Amino acid sequence: MTNDLRAVLDTNVVVSAMLSRDSVPGRAFVYLARRRGLIVSEASKSELIHVILRPDFDRYLREEDRVEFFSSLEEQSQLVEITHSITACRDPSDDKFLELALSGRATHIITGDQDLLDLHPFHGIPILTPADFLAAVDG
Repeated sequence: MTNDLRAVLDTNVVVSAMLSRDSVPGRAFVYLARRRGLIVSEASKSELIHVILRPDFDRYLREEDRVEFFSSLEEQSQLVEITHSITACRDPSDDKFLELALSGRATHIITGDQDLLDLHPFHGIPILTPADFLAAVDG
């Protein structure tokens, strides 16, 4: 199973991982990064860079560290071209993660966002919290 992982992480999970690798989202991120199981799209990368460069993150991490984290994410993930247009989520800004999952043949969507979790499973793709994902792959 681990060799075939292709997971979408929503922005909040990635931000939590950036702030603490020891957190549950951080452990899920590291697990997937080590297995080259992260998939991203231009839209998901754009949202992430927009969020992590906000000045309110200056008190947690230097901008240089955030940019370095983003560069590392790009190196450890596979860029997927979006081939499916989705309008399924209550929050339309989350549709990009569903599009990425379908276009990238994801095995998992990992999120803490209830709007996405309520769609579990989406076209057969499990939508899990970071804790549930880790329990599934460790168990």
